[in-house]
Amino acid sequence: MAEELVFYTNPMSRGRIARWMLEETGVPYRTEIMTFGGTMKAPEYLTVNPMGKVPAIRHGDTVVTECAAICAYLADTFPQKDLAPKPDERGSYYRWMFFAAGPLEAAATNRALGFVTPAEKSRMAGYGSFGDVMDTLEKAVSASPYIAGDRFTAADVYVGSHIGWGMGFGTFEKRQAFADYLGRVTNREGYRRATALDDEVMKQMQ
Repeated sequence: MAEELVFYTNPMSRGRIARWMLEETGVPYRTEIMTFGGTMKAPEYLTVNPMGKVPAIRHGDTVVTECAAICAYLADTFPQKDLAPKPDERGSYYRWMFFAAGPLEAAATNRALGFVTPAEKSRMAGYGSFGDVMDTLEKAVSASPYIAGDRFTAADVYVGSHIGWGMGFGTFEKRQAFADYLGRVTNREGYRRATALDDEVMKQMQ
């Protein structure tokens, strides 16, 4: 019997990234909807993620938190969908997935909070400046159809989600290269299924 895959999430969270990745794999999973300040902070869930945050997955005895890690884990664990390049071709795949998890998210969060890195202290920030990050990302999504080359991978789920949210919430600059890339990566059945599932959960929670 296959090990059960459990997905802990809330549709108003980064859980939408993990949901999209799960739908791309096509494997069955059970969803546990968690509430902010409620079940996310309950002792039972804190054994899954001591941070009391979503998303998280439990696959048999294995627990994975953090969206980039979930995307990478699922791509490796369920290889039938070819959502990760071959091991010797993963340079760009790893580079841009973790660029999004590090410099990109930090720069966008600071911008949303109104924090601007003083120019004379930019070397202290892992991302340098917000403009540096946006320019680097624009070059990355313009270099090839997908972030790691000519085919869609788990890195596109993660990077594409950041771009979609960033442009939607105003924490990213609305550049044409971002819009073009986002159109390519979201034109997929996995994305549409994931969005429909989370939108339906949101309706039920209202």
